[in-house]
Amino acid sequence: MRMRVKAIYKNEVLKPLEKLGLKEGEKVEIETSNAVQRTRGIIKINHKLSEEIAESDELSVAIIH
Repeated sequence: MRMRVKAIYKNEVLKPLEKLGLKEGEKVEIETSNAVQRTRGIIKINHKLSEEIAESDELSVAIIH
């Protein structure tokens, strides 16, 4: 099964923002991504703003296979 979910990274733990429908103990593979990394070199913004965007909870995404 493949799904895309947003998650929050806090205290060294990724926490999904929605129910995943997984069984207890089920193993998953996680791929992370954020908009700043995907657009590096395309969008010109100052360093401080790029850090704020990278740390934003709204841009956190986890892809679960």
